[in-house]
Amino acid sequence: MWIQPEEVLLAGALWVSERANPFFILQRRRGHGRGGGLSGLLVGTLDVVLDSSARVAPYRILLQTADSQIYWNIACGSSRKEITEHWDWLESNLLQTISIFDNDEDVTTFVKGKISGIIAEENRLKQGEEQEEDCGKFREAELKMRRLFGMPDEEKLVNYYSCSYWKGRVPRQGWLYLSVNHLCFYSFLLGKEVTLVVQWTEVTQLEKNATLVFPESVRVSTRHTEHFFSMFLNINDTFKLMEQLANIAMRQLLDNEAFAADRSLPKPCKTLKNVSALKRDLDARAKNERYRTMFRLTQDERLDGHTDCTLWTPFAKMHVVGQLFISNNYICFNSKEEDLCQLIIPLREVSIVEKADSSSVLPCPVSISTKNKMNFLFANLKDRDFLVQRISDFLQRTPDSSWGDTSPLSLIGHSASSSTPLSSSAGSESVHRGRHYHPGLPTASQGLLQLYHRDAPEDLGPKAMKEKMKEEAWNIHFSEFGRGVCMYRTSRTRELVLNGIPEHLRGELWLLFSGAQNEMATHPGYYGDLVEQAMGLCSLATEEIERDLHRSMPEHRAFQNETGIAALRRVLTAYAHRNPGIGYCQAMNIVTSVLLLYCPEEEAFWLLVALCERMLPDYYNTRVVGALVDQGVFEELTRAFLPLLYEHMQELGVISTISLSWFLTLFLSVMPFDSAVLLVDCFFYEGIKVIFQVALAVLHDNMDALLSCSDEGEAMTILGRYLDNVVNKQTVAPPIPHLHALLTSGDDPPPEIDIFDLIKSSYEKFGSLRSDVIEQMRFKQRLKVIQSLEDTAKRSVVRAMMTESAFSIEELEELYCLFKSKHMTSCYWGSSSSAAERHDPSLPYLEQYRIDPAQFTQLFTTLAPWICGGHTPTLAARLFKLLDENRDGLVNFKEFITGLSGMYHGDMTEKLKLLYKLHLPPALCPEEAESALEATHFFTEDVPRGEEGKDGGGDSEEKKEEKVKDYRYYLRMWAKEKDPKTETIKDLPRMNQEQFIDLCKTLYNMFSEEPLEQQLYHSIATVASLLLRIGEVGKKFNNGGKKADDAAAQAQPAAQTLAPDPQREDGLGEGASGESQVCRALADAQLEPAPLQMSDEETKDDTSVSSYSVVSSGSLQCEDIADDTVLIGGGEQRRGSVLDVDWSITFEQVLASLLTEPPLVDYFEKKRDIQVKMAACKAQRAVERQTSSASDHELTQHSV
Repeated sequence: MWIQPEEVLLAGALWVSERANPFFILQRRRGHGRGGGLSGLLVGTLDVVLDSSARVAPYRILLQTADSQIYWNIACGSSRKEITEHWDWLESNLLQTISIFDNDEDVTTFVKGKISGIIAEENRLKQGEEQEEDCGKFREAELKMRRLFGMPDEEKLVNYYSCSYWKGRVPRQGWLYLSVNHLCFYSFLLGKEVTLVVQWTEVTQLEKNATLVFPESVRVSTRHTEHFFSMFLNINDTFKLMEQLANIAMRQLLDNEAFAADRSLPKPCKTLKNVSALKRDLDARAKNERYRTMFRLTQDERLDGHTDCTLWTPFAKMHVVGQLFISNNYICFNSKEEDLCQLIIPLREVSIVEKADSSSVLPCPVSISTKNKMNFLFANLKDRDFLVQRISDFLQRTPDSSWGDTSPLSLIGHSASSSTPLSSSAGSESVHRGRHYHPGLPTASQGLLQLYHRDAPEDLGPKAMKEKMKEEAWNIHFSEFGRGVCMYRTSRTRELVLNGIPEHLRGELWLLFSGAQNEMATHPGYYGDLVEQAMGLCSLATEEIERDLHRSMPEHRAFQNETGIAALRRVLTAYAHRNPGIGYCQAMNIVTSVLLLYCPEEEAFWLLVALCERMLPDYYNTRVVGALVDQGVFEELTRAFLPLLYEHMQELGVISTISLSWFLTLFLSVMPFDSAVLLVDCFFYEGIKVIFQVALAVLHDNMDALLSCSDEGEAMTILGRYLDNVVNKQTVAPPIPHLHALLTSGDDPPPEIDIFDLIKSSYEKFGSLRSDVIEQMRFKQRLKVIQSLEDTAKRSVVRAMMTESAFSIEELEELYCLFKSKHMTSCYWGSSSSAAERHDPSLPYLEQYRIDPAQFTQLFTTLAPWICGGHTPTLAARLFKLLDENRDGLVNFKEFITGLSGMYHGDMTEKLKLLYKLHLPPALCPEEAESALEATHFFTEDVPRGEEGKDGGGDSEEKKEEKVKDYRYYLRMWAKEKDPKTETIKDLPRMNQEQFIDLCKTLYNMFSEEPLEQQLYHSIATVASLLLRIGEVGKKFNNGGKKADDAAAQAQPAAQTLAPDPQREDGLGEGASGESQVCRALADAQLEPAPLQMSDEETKDDTSVSSYSVVSSGSLQCEDIADDTVLIGGGEQRRGSVLDVDWSITFEQVLASLLTEPPLVDYFEKKRDIQVKMAACKAQRAVERQTSSASDHELTQHSV
């Protein structure tokens, strides 16, 4: 590439000049390419260790002038081809111009100006690209990575680090390149080169550790090996980036969505040295994720910036030190001391932002007022003016009222429910009629518990009085700390939550603490519109929802009638429509039914959104990955806090069995409802850590009993009975029978455990758990769980395919890995269709991954035993069409293996049948549509008489039956559709002459690399000649004698290639025409056209067709031509010949003819080994890398 001209004082040091003219010198770095001797080895080692930019660009062009000792470096290149293009451009465009200059300084000034102009123009053209942000050195490093590891331009480098890679016990100093999809390492020390490439999707474990053998190092584990890297300048920064990239890869495996760069990031004020745009992107993502998690904000919220400050807290009469966070929709504050104070102010609630007067006590204060008359005072702000300006900018983009934003659903306009008051008039009732969800519904304005308790007499008992006291405590808290989204959240708030939220406030506070209230406020009318779109649609999710509706808390009377069931149906169906990736998962019905007890429908929907998409990520997808991840975290926590119990329970295998339902339903399915709902209170305030704490407390309380267990069943019974007897003695609601407790209570039930005591105990013993530590553990487990699921999927696929193919288990596993790898490659390097479109998790494992025609062609070329040179892509495209039964332009693994198995393990008949079908519709490529049309006409118009009789008989029977189509007829038709029809060779359609010529061309190409190449050519020419004559005889037989004269009249000059015979049939004249077509096809396939060679002796005997072969005169050397070989096919004759549309043959005739030639029989019956092909396919990346870094000498030879 062109570079800004820079001075070079020692033009010859460490460089070799390869080309020169009076003004320019092209130089190569010593040690690059072959040779170089000791000096080359030393230079190469220095370049790697010191990261010399010259190592990145092994070629350069210098500007020189006769009178000056200073050289100017104006271009560099990573390959000879690139630098040669620049050199040629200089010679053709600049050399003549600068030769007329008298002054050398003028030459230097002119060339420097020209090069700078070229660079400026290139930058202008690239203005919209993210590469523009990257500094020059970083772009050079990216070029180096692509050159060393053979990566395409789509592979983006994120960052690179100097480190040591431990190969055995020897550290190799080099450079670690972290790209979006790969971890790469390169080292070159004294002639020894080390190259490593690991896909992030193959990583099973990523750990940072320090041992005696490996000083502070990073261990990267895959299924087959481990890699250790150490000697980082900043190991924490490197490891965090590795974690992020591995997480992105796991997300690709889960969702099949490619990594997309964030285009909305603000441009940096200055070019950041050695930091790529992608690194900035990933750093910003990590900050955004922490910010959203801390304040429970929506996924689209982006942090704009944060600064240290103090917040005046009126309830404590003091300034609290913390950090202020600004994003596009919120102003948030978090105290440095944990739980002292947290604040969330949505910008939609802000009315005034102003700078207050500074003083020594209160420097640089900013006052923010909200619409509900709350006032917040921030002080000690470093850049107050800039901060106020940013808040003002965001306020201008914020809708004036909470109803100002339009619904994201554009398919249906806003429902009238979004603006109609609850006391709707008769006129508005007519508007709502026909809608599934409207404000008139009982569940639209209140939770199900309120509906069923509103007529109950007032309870004045001690439990009710305790509930009233709780409500009063919360009311005092609201008056002191505020109510709604802008409430101060402090340690006092947590205490109130742990003591239990009153029933009347439960829905409101769940909505507030989960962050669902913000999402609902910014999407008015969304739920109503979603319900209207979703109801009535039929899908797998809706079927599962209907099946589980009556299993959702059947013991509660709210779900023993249609009101509760209908509300549950609407919420679950609306969410399945909103998020098809999750759709519906068992356990969602239990959680949603509890939400509906305390919240109106719309609020319950947004709480479900917060649960599924933020608070319990990936819990409710098809493979419950999130729950499995947390199950692994729970096992790790058990090992840390309860090591003795962990060892014993691992032997029993209990932890993984019991904990899944605990996490999926938040204990709602295993604990009495009144007790479990208190855990849900804590969960919405504290997050997942409270569920871990309680789970550990449950194990701790039962430790002695569990240690004495001898089997899994006994341990599960102990835990089940314990949880059944966790009671809430303060509840005012009538007791709800817990079905599981009734079934397992036994004669001697264990003592009751108070839920408040259990929660208190969990905080005392395990309250040291931190959310950030849990997130770190989740990452580690996510790698393990997803890779384990991938291995399970592979085993399932292999088991399913074992009965349908003859490949071994090992071969099927290798093929599955190659197939999936091809799919994943398209996921991040692009394809004609997005990977997400080609991945359907609802399908069986062996049908989930699918590839398009381009990817299929690549795999076919590498793996198929039939390689036909330039004809291979055409053959691959035809096989793809043949395998693509549903015509969606994609082939799944099952279809792929079916085609491959036929080529490798079928008998001769099956292989030939496949080859035969590849030259008939529907396998024909688009460019061959014309011949396909001819074939269709042929099969519809010229059906042989024998077959006409058979088909005609069937048709007549059907016509008779049409008059009396009773149920038996339809049953027979249904059975005929259901029964898989076994295809026989008689079912294959006939082949016309053009298709036959194409088949000959394919066969000819298949033999080009075979050891018995000449014998196979001889055999195929013999068979082709025989089949042409068979087709002619068949045509005469089928069409009758009346067509003979017409056929003879239409015969072309090519018919004269065979000598006339008095006994020959008149129609055989066209046979020669067909033979010339075959010869032309064979010649076009690989041979040069040659003049016609013929003698009288060669045409004397043609009574025995198989006694000679028909070949093109260019196909064999003179000495290889046998005496009985007839040479046909001159250029003029070929041009004059035409296809015979009445000619046809059957598959049986092709098979019988091929069986007469032993070389062909041996070829098709020969067993092929796919192991060699698979090894070549796996080594393909290494070959690409070798090619990309091959020596210049070799490249020059290849180009010549």
